[in-house]
Amino acid sequence: MKINDIPFYSRPDYKLINKGSLYLDDAELLAILFGNGNKNESSIELANRLLNTYNLDKLDNLSYNELKEECNDKIKPLKILSFIELSKRYSRLIKNGYSKKINSAEDVFNMFHDRLVNEKKEHFIVLMLDIKNQIIKEETISIGTLGNSLIHPREVFKSAIKNSAYSIILVHNHPSGDCNPSKEDVDITERLIEVGKMVDIKVLDHIIIGREEWKSWKEI
Repeated sequence: MKINDIPFYSRPDYKLINKGSLYLDDAELLAILFGNGNKNESSIELANRLLNTYNLDKLDNLSYNELKEECNDKIKPLKILSFIELSKRYSRLIKNGYSKKINSAEDVFNMFHDRLVNEKKEHFIVLMLDIKNQIIKEETISIGTLGNSLIHPREVFKSAIKNSAYSIILVHNHPSGDCNPSKEDVDITERLIEVGKMVDIKVLDHIIIGREEWKSWKEI
């Protein structure tokens, strides 16, 4: 069914403006995100087909090229992928909040485990804290195999200095699931601790996220 064939009071944009988002189903919300359809389908037809095939939770598993083929469009896959990532970030913000206080390595593990446990590459993240150990900001420094060439102290501390962090916590995952530190992990941590002393920003800990457990530098 084309959008123009739908009575104006039942169209997604009208319902959103006059009734609110709670009155729209998933396909209608996705159709609004698309803005228009493709050569063969209206936005609502395309949205319904995608959701009938994959459901919302499965769209996240599709690559840009797969979505491009499904949508017969170059722009709509970008909208879908951006929307999914924004949704994840919003959920993390609501769940954890940037005012969350870090009291233990377990707090860090619980914060990052679901996000990192299925990643195929190593993600190196810096948590910036205030004097009360409340999170000011987090920043991903690198994605890929850790090494001194990828993790440079300048990149780690640049944002921490800019955001007036009192201390930082280093976080990264091991895709293998084994959270025991490698020689590279040890070398990088020791180097960053020394640099932290020079710039007066404490490196409180380095948490390695494994499949079901974690390793804390403070506990090694």
